Amino acid sequence: MSLVRVQHVSLSLDGFATGEGRSLEAPFGHAGERLHDWMFATRWGREMLGRTGGSGGVDDALVRLFAPGVGAEIMGAGKFGYPGWHDDPEWKGWWGANPPFHTPVFVLTHQPRPSIEMEGGTTFHFIDASPAEALATAREAAGGLDVRLGGGPSMIRDFLAAGLVDHLHLVVVPILLGRGVRLWDDLEGLEKDYDVEAVSTPSGVTHLMFTRASR
Repeated sequence: MSLVRVQHVSLSLDGFATGEGRSLEAPFGHAGERLHDWMFATRWGREMLGRTGGSGGVDDALVRLFAPGVGAEIMGAGKFGYPGWHDDPEWKGWWGANPPFHTPVFVLTHQPRPSIEMEGGTTFHFIDASPAEALATAREAAGGLDVRLGGGPSMIRDFLAAGLVDHLHLVVVPILLGRGVRLWDDLEGLEKDYDVEAVSTPSGVTHLMFTRASR
């Protein structure tokens, strides 16, 4: 069966994956881009921004695993747009006409709307479903490939609590946010279900890999 995986989601030292005060002008609230500076310093990150240069090494190698083998994504409403985007019928996400997903993307929302077909193979589908229901739908669309959980942290937490995540790649960034949305709340003992590996890199971040332990 295909895997359910989370890829390079950044966390502060105190466990926040986004800051407080998210808005159209501040997608990550008071955190700004501090959680993701490491990623956009890599060659892959620079390419995503249409720029040249950037660092190689482990950081770059790991972010390049974003697309291979993924046939669909599930994301929360908070990743798709700013608070209040449901009231804007023209909102099509943060990523412009050609989003970086290139697969079906299932947006979990209590206010579904018609699907939006974008350039490059991305189609956003808006569904009101439980984690298990959303995963079944995404797996069918993925055609045997893996399903990526794109975030945000509240959605990933729900899938972890339901026992549906096979591989979790987190990146601990050496900053303190103090407020925002935490990933780890109400997940005590989660590590017992996974084999955990850690790799620190010269950029100052630590990559944590949680792989579901074999029974």
